[in-house]
Amino acid sequence: MLILLAFIIVFHITSAALLFISTIDNAWWVGDNFSADVWRVCITNTSTCMAITDEFNEYQSIQAVQAAMILSTIFCCVAFLVFILQLFRLKQGERFVLTSVIQLLSCLCVMIAASIYTDRHEELHQSHGYVMEVSKGQYGYSFVLAWIAFAFTLISGVMYLVLRKRK
Repeated sequence: MLILLAFIIVFHITSAALLFISTIDNAWWVGDNFSADVWRVCITNTSTCMAITDEFNEYQSIQAVQAAMILSTIFCCVAFLVFILQLFRLKQGERFVLTSVIQLLSCLCVMIAASIYTDRHEELHQSHGYVMEVSKGQYGYSFVLAWIAFAFTLISGVMYLVLRKRK
């Protein structure tokens, strides 16, 4: 049981780390001389960054992605704290339903964020607010990590739903 508990904790912490990295790191959309995320666009050669503001045509879509990724990260951290609390407070044989629900909410939020970015990426990178041509790029590793975090949070949420407290 102790090995299973350690695996679940490591899996949850890995999910949270993936969410933090994909939310913060500047690699959702990359090209030869630039990298962009949901917060800013950076020119690689000169190391100058420009924040994404309301002058961009699809700023509302970017804000939705930002909000969903932040909510997903918060839900994942709250689910971990609730799991630790339930670990000591639940009676033997009960399920970690509250932890599962919160983790599945995290899963839903990261799915919404990555789906919006996937659907709107052409319009996002056609904006006239950029100082360089960013439409000739491809998805970066932060975007991929967001989708991997979706899978991890989904698996983790289902795992908590199935898990019963044992001695």
